[in-house]
Amino acid sequence: MNTRFLLGAAATVAATALALSFPLAASAHVRVNPDQAQPGSYATLTFKVPTESATAGTVKLEVDLPTDTPFTSVSYQPLTGWTTQVVTEKLPKPVKTDDGTITEAPVKVTWTADPGVQVAPGEFQQFVISAGAVPDTGSVLLPTHQTYSDGTVVDWDEKTPADGKEPEHPAPTLYIDDAPPAEDGAAGPLVTSAPTAPAPAATSAAGNAVAIGLGIGGLALGAAALIVAVFALTRRGTATAPRG
Repeated sequence: MNTRFLLGAAATVAATALALSFPLAASAHVRVNPDQAQPGSYATLTFKVPTESATAGTVKLEVDLPTDTPFTSVSYQPLTGWTTQVVTEKLPKPVKTDDGTITEAPVKVTWTADPGVQVAPGEFQQFVISAGAVPDTGSVLLPTHQTYSDGTVVDWDEKTPADGKEPEHPAPTLYIDDAPPAEDGAAGPLVTSAPTAPAPAATSAAGNAVAIGLGIGGLALGAAALIVAVFALTRRGTATAPRG
């Protein structure tokens, strides 16, 4: 078989494997949906949290709420197997609003898994809150901290720049007066407080399993093609070597 053809085939398959696996890594971020809201509204915000680790599950999630443009009220949707706490504290500096001066507000929401409960590898979970009144500001960063069963903590707290070039650990962001970054697509109609029903666990697990399987399968095909190419080159070298 032609050596150049083998090498070309191996390179093509390897590139395909990378193309399959890259979107999996790029899309595995903590997100908030919707990511837009109107000032003064009460928005139902859903944090979609995938487990990226192959060996540990997600057992805790903390969302930091803004203190310079605070929400005056935050409630949560109960989640079976998880204990939820909304922490209200005195603000570092009083904030004046149309309804008066705010001196304390919700500053954090924490979900903690009950013993034996976790978001396992290949799965995701949705954590839902209602927050308002939405402040009249450009955007609100919602830094999120994801704790795994092995003690690892991943901080999703980096701001996405205006050019839309996403950082490694972007913070979930609620855009209010500002439009989302360009690469997020054109801004659609603003969504207010209509609740979003969580996707069934079985469906989410199956979808993630298929995506991960495609990525792993692509990498395996690339490796196999490279092995075939190397083996063919070795045999060709042996066959053409001069005999003593």
